Amino acid sequence: MSSQAKTRVGVLGAGQLALMLAQAARGLEVELLCAGQPGDCAEQAATVLPVDLADARAVADFAAQVDVVTLESENIDAAVLEGLNLAPNARAVGIAQDRLLEKRFFAGCGLEVAPFAPVDSLPELEHALAELGTPAILKTRRMGYDGKGQARLYAPADAAAAWRETGGVPCILEGMVQFEREVSLIAARGRTGETMFYPLIENVHRDGILRVSRAPYDAPALQLAAERHMRAILEALEYVGVLTVEFFVREGALVANEMAPRVHNSGHWTIEGAATSQFENHLRAVLGMPLGSTESRPSVMLNCIGRMPPEAETRPYRLARHDYGKAARPGRKVGHLTFDATEREAIETWRQRLADE
Repeated sequence: MSSQAKTRVGVLGAGQLALMLAQAARGLEVELLCAGQPGDCAEQAATVLPVDLADARAVADFAAQVDVVTLESENIDAAVLEGLNLAPNARAVGIAQDRLLEKRFFAGCGLEVAPFAPVDSLPELEHALAELGTPAILKTRRMGYDGKGQARLYAPADAAAAWRETGGVPCILEGMVQFEREVSLIAARGRTGETMFYPLIENVHRDGILRVSRAPYDAPALQLAAERHMRAILEALEYVGVLTVEFFVREGALVANEMAPRVHNSGHWTIEGAATSQFENHLRAVLGMPLGSTESRPSVMLNCIGRMPPEAETRPYRLARHDYGKAARPGRKVGHLTFDATEREAIETWRQRLADE
């Protein structure tokens, strides 16, 4: 490494994704600055500066201190991001943070999606239910994650309660997809258009929160289809960085659910299970560096929800333990455990233990 100053990457956010980006940056000799608040996860590995992410001036001042800006959450108002040296770009973020725009964008790229309708009032919800039928799910257009901002409807009579539950904000009604499993595809695209794909990942959710990710989901035809869809999305967005798209698998075909313009929980296994983690490849992409190999070995990740198991309990097992340093709280992602997929007994033991949380 020369005596020149390290390249500075600014991350909007300072949670566990920023923490893992900071850990990957050390291997690239890149300095990360994170916009957050004292006590955020990323303080373990990076400098965290107090920045109000809703304040466009404060965000612009932060961006002026770094060479390139990226983000760990799509729930930052896209208007705040305009004019920044940002990767991925503000258009991608703006689409991903609005479920209605996202569904229309997917359809425009040729992807199959669940039937949907915009809903801005209770009468509109009742009309949409008459069109789409039940069961259905009402989702806030913005700011929903980990099962928040959603209400299920099993009959037209559920409309009023669902509208109250979502807070009467602009929503989207989606027809329920009868699917066999949920999968995700993670891709990295560099500034030259170079694109790398990780294997399809099978995901298990409970109460809207990811619990288990298994890679690879071995389905060559679906892998090719997912990569084809992903290329269409990446090129339409002129995307730079890591992008994740979640799909439902239904009758041997893919139905697009949602995308995340950032590193993603379902790809945490790549830290130990891939030649280049999603975190390193994201940094490589936004910095204009060549992407690393996505060659990987079968791996399983288990999320720790609510509380982190004591280190003494995990020590006897062959696993990688990632503690985010977050206080215990019901429904909160506080860490994850990653296993080589051959460790079947250990995986099942910990899957059952963590299922009780």
